[in-house]
Amino acid sequence: MAWGLYKEKSNDKSLNTESFWKSYLSTLSEEEQKNVHSYVVDSFADTPEAATKVGKLVRDGIKTTTSSLAWGLEHIGEPLPKVGEIDLIVDGNGEPLCIIELTEVEIKPFNAVDEQFAFEYGEGERTLAYWLSDNWDYLARWCTKIGRVPSETMPIVFQRFRLLYPAK
Repeated sequence: MAWGLYKEKSNDKSLNTESFWKSYLSTLSEEEQKNVHSYVVDSFADTPEAATKVGKLVRDGIKTTTSSLAWGLEHIGEPLPKVGEIDLIVDGNGEPLCIIELTEVEIKPFNAVDEQFAFEYGEGERTLAYWLSDNWDYLARWCTKIGRVPSETMPIVFQRFRLLYPAK
């Protein structure tokens, strides 16, 4: 759960998140509602302040990609993300911000990221240089924490998502 690299997944559904979810469902047709089975409460960062900041980038449609360290997910027993997963994104206080759907998942080496992904990452300068620097710093710390050596070819789970609610 940091900088969009590892999202804190939880099934802690509060009255506010349940109400937000029901508001989203009310925007769907009966047929569409039949195809929506579940969601996970999620945040994008490792501090309450960052969770709010990054969550608002998602809500505002600026951030549409994220990434995770495959080794890190494996280490904590988190399954790889799957296309079609729906996450209800909360801020640093656990208040709902938006609902997203995962549209693409690809495992590639760290050094395979491109300018487009970095821009859609929506954070900082939105450049490849910024993404590489920001993510290297975080991933190196994560690797050290789990006993791995960071490298240019460490496996990264690159993810794209779309904003479902509120609609832009």
